[in-house]
Amino acid sequence: MDVNVKYRNVGWEKRERTEAAPIDNREFWNGRAKEYSEYAAWTGYPEAFVRIMRPRESWTVLDMACGGGTIAIPLARKVKSITAVDFSSRMLDIVRQRCADGGIRNIRTIQCRWEDDWDSAGIGIYDVAIASRSLMTNDAKDCILKLRRIARKAVYISTIVGSGPFDRRLFEATGRKFTMGPDYIYYYNLLYEMGIMANVRFILEVHRNAWGSHEEALEGQEWMFRGGMTEEERDKVRDYLKEHLTRVDGQWRLPYSRRCYWAVMWWTT
Repeated sequence: MDVNVKYRNVGWEKRERTEAAPIDNREFWNGRAKEYSEYAAWTGYPEAFVRIMRPRESWTVLDMACGGGTIAIPLARKVKSITAVDFSSRMLDIVRQRCADGGIRNIRTIQCRWEDDWDSAGIGIYDVAIASRSLMTNDAKDCILKLRRIARKAVYISTIVGSGPFDRRLFEATGRKFTMGPDYIYYYNLLYEMGIMANVRFILEVHRNAWGSHEEALEGQEWMFRGGMTEEERDKVRDYLKEHLTRVDGQWRLPYSRRCYWAVMWWTT
């Protein structure tokens, strides 16, 4: 569904950090890079995002906070070139390895953060700029201005809807307060206030809900917790899983679906 309407101001001038997964913890993402990249490629999200883009063969593209190439890899054969930027060196290693494995030669990588000087980093100017699931910063407006400045034709961003991929019931079973901060409505309203009338389309993403063992299921929840789980939280998650996991077709499953939506917003420049 595409929409083009103004939402009520939700009252955040800057996006609050979530108490769930860490946003800009370099050590965390370096450690989780391979696991995250493989999982992100499995959910169907990358293909849906690329379909929304309707890429052109002539495009040069910046993929800011690219992760392990979640969008860059499937997009590479559909555009002229991509510059993949991330602050995690391990994520960029994975991008380069995936390019080597797939014979992809039109992606270059730059290690850089949102708040860094993009000119000094040599990022440059592109036809299209992408920020897929990466605008979780304390100054979203500045990030959007940077994307708009380096994009000649269009900008595509995607943000969380509601609690997104986080399992609120499991998270709250630990007793830790669950605070996501604003979702896509905040970003859409921010774009409107910046004079940008963005298109919006939603991507449904179905997340893994079956594991080979209770311990595998426990390890699969670690990414949700900023700074990792304490031993007490780990015990509570273990108890939660023990209570709720059921055996189905040889695997352990939670008795509810793990579905979430992402909002893709784009505009021409």
